Amino acid sequence: MSTFTALDVQDVRFPTSRSLDGSDAMNPDPDYSAAYLTLRTDAEDAGTALVFTIGRGNDVQSAAIAALAPHLVGRDVEEVLADLGGMYRELTDDSQLRWLGPEKGVMTMAIGAVVNALWDLRARREGRPLWLTLASMSPEELLDLVDLRYLEDALTRQEALEILRRGAEGKEQRITALRENGVPAYTTTPGWIGYSDEKLTRLLTEAREDGFEMVKLKVGADAADDERRMRIAREVMGPGYPIAIDANQRWGTEEAITAVRALAPHDPYWIEEPTFPDDVLAHAAIRTGIHPVRVATGEQGSNRVLFKQLLQAGAIDVLQADATRVAGVNENLAILLLAKKFDVPVCPHAGGVGLCEMVQHLAFLDAVAIGGEDERRRIEFVDHLHEHFEVPVRIERGAYMPPQEPGGGARMHPASIEDHLFPDGPVWAEEQAPLAPTPAR
Repeated sequence: MSTFTALDVQDVRFPTSRSLDGSDAMNPDPDYSAAYLTLRTDAEDAGTALVFTIGRGNDVQSAAIAALAPHLVGRDVEEVLADLGGMYRELTDDSQLRWLGPEKGVMTMAIGAVVNALWDLRARREGRPLWLTLASMSPEELLDLVDLRYLEDALTRQEALEILRRGAEGKEQRITALRENGVPAYTTTPGWIGYSDEKLTRLLTEAREDGFEMVKLKVGADAADDERRMRIAREVMGPGYPIAIDANQRWGTEEAITAVRALAPHDPYWIEEPTFPDDVLAHAAIRTGIHPVRVATGEQGSNRVLFKQLLQAGAIDVLQADATRVAGVNENLAILLLAKKFDVPVCPHAGGVGLCEMVQHLAFLDAVAIGGEDERRRIEFVDHLHEHFEVPVRIERGAYMPPQEPGGGARMHPASIEDHLFPDGPVWAEEQAPLAPTPAR
């Protein structure tokens, strides 16, 4: 028997704004950051998770995670890990915290961090990567993790169970295939909006040489720049090569339709986040207005109910699950089930520190136990900051290869954490140090 002893939360930030890595139309100067949780036990093991932010506000997110300590500290670890569906519901049903949402925003992401850390700890104790811990569960066990409240008009319990039972058929063969071939990736590395045309061209060429079969460009800051960069990308990659575009919520409905139509001669594969993430009807109108260009969204999808509505309205062609935006693994299971019910491919968002390492587990679970084989499935890849993680993503021939190491992927090297603690870690202390006075002449 062991007990939880602490929720240690650290404010970890990387100064990516210096090189404009991560820059887009709405976020021109991001510093990729993590509200980093270590869930400690008196057995001297721990579960790890993080919430991704882009700088300011990371302290607010960290405080929200720390506020959940009373739900766990002092409780029996084995009892909690044996019922992670119950623990998830306890956290999301906290009546006073619920008032801050309900089920969206900073508190939901904090709950997601705790839920993900619990799953990391469980997977470590089982000696498995998280995707395999989940894939090894029976359909009934997986379903018990899911909260179907507010979803019954789109997905009944019986329908969800049937999806999971179908997913169990041939699962071992799909696991074998996954280990051999992985899941295809697409890369956003060339496409940050602050990069020069020369850097764009070089990184596009490298992406093709590395085996990626799709790339993505950021758009939305300036129409003329968008057209020029898309034209360059099409010239470099050639006809028929999938080039997605991402506006990061920049446009209104008619503005989005006009902008995407202007880029249509360059054959964009999808438009991601064309407008405000919660506006279901706007996404539906945009999808109608820009056909056959696909509409993708999800990285800022606040909860399973929003995804339900997007799917019910026929508003999206691609669902982009995120590892840290909703209330953790359990809520993402509901979202994966909804996507399967509506036959919409899940192409997870991974443009941030630690997101590649974490969200791959959801994609692998989807591939082997829920969505099954789907040629439309791709996982976003961004080639930033992987060296800071104990188990960095492994990309081979343009595909994510499944990790075999235990856990959920979020654990960083201690030295990386220490160096990038905000505001007193060496990286930030150096940046904020006052300039030495100029000697008098």
